[in-house]
Amino acid sequence: MRNTGTLKVTTPNDQEVMLTRVFDAPRRMVFDAFTKPELLKRWFGPRGWSLSQCEVDLRVGGKWRFVLRSPEGQEMGMSGVWRELQPYDRMVHTESFDDFPGESQVTTVLTEKDGKTTLQATVRYASKEVRDAVIASGMEHGAAESYDKLNEMFATAQ
Repeated sequence: MRNTGTLKVTTPNDQEVMLTRVFDAPRRMVFDAFTKPELLKRWFGPRGWSLSQCEVDLRVGGKWRFVLRSPEGQEMGMSGVWRELQPYDRMVHTESFDDFPGESQVTTVLTEKDGKTTLQATVRYASKEVRDAVIASGMEHGAAESYDKLNEMFATAQ
């Protein structure tokens, strides 16, 4: 797994990581890909991993739950609650991993220009230490590979 350069990762402050990626698709398609289980199952996770559980209650206060499975059978679960939903423009949700303590907040903004959508996801962690541990875990490369799969899905849909 590695970031091929399509995903820009920055640390705007001590508690945040910002992920920026341009997708060759209108923002409605990008929003749907992040919120509809049948689409999430096609792209979410690094190459070789599958989304074995995908539940999305898409409403403010609604919960979501994902379980990723590696080719070797290892599972990684995550869940959260939708805090804000502005369809096709902005989403805010919490995110907790089964095997890691703490909760983060993810704010995703989608901006469309000329049929392409820029996704900007800002993840806010409880502390600099937690943020740095997540970065060290390989989050950048897993996200980049997952987003590459998403862009490939868009290419086959058009």
